[in-house]
Amino acid sequence: MQLNDFQTGQPIYTKDVAEKMALLFGMPLNKAVAATGVAFKRIMDKTIINNLRFYQKGIYYLTAYTPFGEVGINKECLIADKYLLPDIGYETGLSALYKIGLTTQLPNERCFVTNKAKNCVRTDEKLGVLIRPPKTTINEQNKMYLQLLDVLEFMDKAPVDVEQPYTVLANYIQRVKLEYKTLLSFADKYYNKKTVLQIAHIASSV
Repeated sequence: MQLNDFQTGQPIYTKDVAEKMALLFGMPLNKAVAATGVAFKRIMDKTIINNLRFYQKGIYYLTAYTPFGEVGINKECLIADKYLLPDIGYETGLSALYKIGLTTQLPNERCFVTNKAKNCVRTDEKLGVLIRPPKTTINEQNKMYLQLLDVLEFMDKAPVDVEQPYTVLANYIQRVKLEYKTLLSFADKYYNKKTVLQIAHIASSV
């Protein structure tokens, strides 16, 4: 694996490089980690790859030069790697409503529900996003359902400005192939009665 194979702005995690090195050369992982750390320090100190940049401990990226300055690290990739992948989180709040088509207003702050949040709501200052824990552990099977139920729970607090929001939601449910039975099951377990009633409104608008 060559560092120049990475795309501009793509996060380069030294732990991933070390794991591949250990596999390729049959090295113990701890030795591969140490060797990777030394290699990256040498590359930076000697400017061997002059467009390699340090982001934070264990994370680097390749920049490119433009008329507007250097290209920074791709923060969307950082957010996904840290909070969303693989199937451990989803985006919620006003940005989720915007993407579904319930509002035309763009959010000032983005919020993510993730298993990494544990038991508290907090702000990731470096990435500029709000992180909060899920109502139940997120996985591949329930992720889309919980995201939609969060949207329903948030609707009363949000500037919904479409004429027929339940029709928009019904079309979304059909598009992403969610099942009403499963939606009702999760709503009954983890949300309030109003959310269950909202699902009935959506189903009746089909």
